[in-house]
Amino acid sequence: MASEPLLELDSVEAGYGRAALVLRGLTVRVPPATIVCLVGPNGAGKSTALKVASGLLKPRSGRIRVNGRDVTGEGPRRMLATHGVAHVLQGHSVFPEMTVAENVAAGAYTVRDKAFVARRTDFVKELFPVVAERWKSLAGLLSGGQQKQVEFARSLMVDPSVVLLDEPSMGLDPKTAGTVFDQVVRMRDAGTAVLLVEQNARRALEIADIGCVLDLGKVHIEGPAGDLLANPDLADLYLGGSARAY
Repeated sequence: MASEPLLELDSVEAGYGRAALVLRGLTVRVPPATIVCLVGPNGAGKSTALKVASGLLKPRSGRIRVNGRDVTGEGPRRMLATHGVAHVLQGHSVFPEMTVAENVAAGAYTVRDKAFVARRTDFVKELFPVVAERWKSLAGLLSGGQQKQVEFARSLMVDPSVVLLDEPSMGLDPKTAGTVFDQVVRMRDAGTAVLLVEQNARRALEIADIGCVLDLGKVHIEGPAGDLLANPDLADLYLGGSARAY
């Protein structure tokens, strides 16, 4: 695993409007080709951390770095197009009246290199077989899990360095959620770093390389995801029951 982080949030403080801070000195590092999972109670700042990382929310203090370059304050369009940080938001964001092919192509709408787009299209169709199988179908006719894979494919069309995933299993039944988690692993194995926020903390840590437990806007505990899962005290506090019970 590379020692230099691909994405780094360094001592970030952030909030909304004049409200109190949500992030209070948050530091998170995402190495290349690694799944880093943020878990913690509601209000800990997990989704806010992703918004800061993608440029949707400017931090009040602290720095954002991609490949060692300071990108603090840059907006989401530049974060994606220039720095390769893609953000898949909570819920479903497919265009239901467009085909799967049109939805995926929308991920590369700013790219003028047709050969590059063709290569990325082939890549995502191979990575997500259901995308290839339903290529000509209206996206609105797909199941929730299938739509999420279309969103994943769309996010990869510009060949991002890191993908931010906010609650990818939200609203999905356990079997479908399992399929989505499997696809997150496929993204990582194909070379894309993932910063994952997920309420299903136990399942998310099972697929992650590194776990970060957030509480009150900063990292409370960080370490190998397997170690966090094996910690019974942590399980009681954050993972919905003792690790010995699973």
